[in-house]
Amino acid sequence: MKKLAILLLGAMALMITGCAGNTYSNLRKQEDRLIANYISRNNIRVLTEEPDVNYVWGEKDYYKVSGYDNLYFHLHQRGDSIRVDSVSPTVNDTVDLSIIRNDVIIARYKKFALTENADTLSYWTTMDQAYPYEFVYGVTSGTASGYAQICEAVGWHVAVGLMKYPESICEIIVPSKLGFSDDETSVTPYVYILKIKVKN
Repeated sequence: MKKLAILLLGAMALMITGCAGNTYSNLRKQEDRLIANYISRNNIRVLTEEPDVNYVWGEKDYYKVSGYDNLYFHLHQRGDSIRVDSVSPTVNDTVDLSIIRNDVIIARYKKFALTENADTLSYWTTMDQAYPYEFVYGVTSGTASGYAQICEAVGWHVAVGLMKYPESICEIIVPSKLGFSDDETSVTPYVYILKIKVKN
């Protein structure tokens, strides 16, 4: 009887230990390691201060976004900041194209999940489609008017703010808590290559 009780206690201890290994806290620590591993093996140079508008981004330069844990931003291409409306432009003939809150962003993107060995465990692209995803910049909850969606992925909004202008292309490393709700549920970090326009 004593042996049976000891065996049962041992089995229960193993079950508790096994369950404890998949706690949200442990999954978040594992996610932090996945992101750190990705940065290390890709020789990413982490910038701790936001580069100014004239900064020439090196291929491996990623800004660790201040105020957000494990959100990294790399600008591939800066869009146009000013549009000229006439052949002989004056100051009054230019339009500032800076993206502002409530602009409707139309986006194309590639995404892949970060894993320990290969970064393509989960891969999805809309780059060959005609900007299939629309969302209201700066709005992460509630309802939107028209066809635009509410994009709950805070990381996307932060990236659009850092891109500043339409026709920009960036790459972002997004931890699950700053991604879409499915990402947060599964505690899966993703890398996105994001190309944006503003809907007129």
